[in-house]
Amino acid sequence: MDFIASHENWRNCFSEVAPGLLLFARQWVQSAADAEDIVQEAFVKFWRRNHNIHNRALLYSAVRSIALDFIRRDKRRARREATVFAETEPSIEPQFELENDTQSALAAAVDSLPHDQREVLVLKIWNDLTFSEIAGALRISQNTAASRYRYALSNLKKSLQPQ
Repeated sequence: MDFIASHENWRNCFSEVAPGLLLFARQWVQSAADAEDIVQEAFVKFWRRNHNIHNRALLYSAVRSIALDFIRRDKRRARREATVFAETEPSIEPQFELENDTQSALAAAVDSLPHDQREVLVLKIWNDLTFSEIAGALRISQNTAASRYRYALSNLKKSLQPQ
């Protein structure tokens, strides 16, 4: 039965799904702080509209939409700043500590995937969404979501095979 969540239910839901939402948001932004802001904004909008907390696809769709808006704003700001700070050092990509060469190779292989495949892979494996939920979040068909997932796995396999 669908219901409008109480404040306590929202708190529990947020603590349960926030890590996956943060990982999903990190695909578009370089800093953890920006990803946290995006997830928080999505949750607040979701809550204000009294959406059912069990509709994960809509929640991921909100995160994606806000992240894309963030990128557009960030690009406009970056262009303005570039004209002023033409000689600044390039930004440094965040580095994650990986325990071994296998994890490093996997991280590099995932990073090398086309964005649409990486997006589906992150939602499926690290966030445990169904293809139906992924389709809803990304506004694509279930078949497209499944195909992108298969292509991602195939590309990872090719990247990680010894040569």
